[in-house]
Amino acid sequence: MIEANHIIKSFDEKIILKDISAVFDPGKTNLIIGRSGSGKTVFMKNLIGLLKPDSGQILYNGRDIISMNKKELKMLRREMGMLFQGSALFDSMTVLENVMFPLIMFSDDNYKDKQKRAMFCLERVNLKDAGDLYPVEISGGMMKRSAIARAIALNPRYLFCDEPNSGLDPKTALLIDDLIHDITRDYNMTTVINTHDMNSVMNIGEKIVFINEGEKAWEGNKEEIMTSSNIALNDFVFASDLFKRVKEVENFINGEG
Repeated sequence: MIEANHIIKSFDEKIILKDISAVFDPGKTNLIIGRSGSGKTVFMKNLIGLLKPDSGQILYNGRDIISMNKKELKMLRREMGMLFQGSALFDSMTVLENVMFPLIMFSDDNYKDKQKRAMFCLERVNLKDAGDLYPVEISGGMMKRSAIARAIALNPRYLFCDEPNSGLDPKTALLIDDLIHDITRDYNMTTVINTHDMNSVMNIGEKIVFINEGEKAWEGNKEEIMTSSNIALNDFVFASDLFKRVKEVENFINGEG
């Protein structure tokens, strides 16, 4: 479990995060949503220790990341997996070598065992035959799956995903969503996903935190989000014609339209 308590962050005297508190549960897909510039990316960077808040606490199963020294922070980061927006695979390495990279950096296992673990992770994301290929030789969806395999190589307790569906077609995006959700459940990870993709929200949004202009404006799940009376949230959710029509149908069924 990850707990963020009263997080405040500013740059050049401009307050970006305004007293945000949230709890992210293990075994669930926890989503942070909001418009561009809302503060959600800054919030995630604080959560993983890339930025330090001006005040507040960030607890990993009771351990405060903000007060950790370099050694303690390094140990905690071994418990984290990260899926970057652009996959961030190394072009000069094969898919298998990319997945092995964190194992080579942090694991004390011998090379054969590292290779075996990497192959297991590739098989888990349905890429067992792609190990010898280079990133330039695979599709965008395969690159995302390779990056997921790398993110889980060290068997992390915490998984962070930054816009995992960026650049993917809708069908592939749903496959990535389902894969992240299944892995989260299988390994009981605390997964935190930064996204603005409403398809992801409605597909795997078990816990949703909506940030608006630096404040936590709403939290709930994918069922509750459709019936919320929060004006800022509704403006965000129903910005597309598809979700507007869904809302209109629900209102009609409920006798509100």
